[in-house]
Amino acid sequence: MDIFLIILGLVLIILGLVGCIVPGLPGPGLAWVGLLVTTLSKPIPDNWSLIGVGFIIVLIITVLDYVIPAVGTKKFGGSKYGTLGAVIGVIAGLFLPIPGGVIVGAFAGAFIGEFIKNNDAGQALKAAFGAFIGFLVSTGMQLIVVLIFLVQYINMVKDNWDQITQLF
Repeated sequence: MDIFLIILGLVLIILGLVGCIVPGLPGPGLAWVGLLVTTLSKPIPDNWSLIGVGFIIVLIITVLDYVIPAVGTKKFGGSKYGTLGAVIGVIAGLFLPIPGGVIVGAFAGAFIGEFIKNNDAGQALKAAFGAFIGFLVSTGMQLIVVLIFLVQYINMVKDNWDQITQLF
């Protein structure tokens, strides 16, 4: 069972990395659950301070994930139409058969949403750029947190490798 928990922890952290880019998967949340599951195995000592601080960070990142793209759009003069367009574009971008479809979708969605509202291509382009910057900042923050969780996982496994190998 302990080997299963350790492997499941790694799978969840990898899914967390994917979730940083793919909408609908809570990247940092999945990675945090991966850390939690790993610490529940017997060879890995409990580290409740890591789990507690990690949970607080995941909560903060989750809130910021919704706030930052909207702030980026608004900072560049966008409206709710531009923000909503960016969200719809991200989802549509999942199905685009091109690399970076999510990023292209966010940009195009914000542009279209803002253009529908103002009928001004210059303003729409400015708002789309803001949504794009917000999306990149938000995604970057998530990736940093999940990569830190991955490093913590690797250190936990490495530090307790002798106890883990005794399970075989």
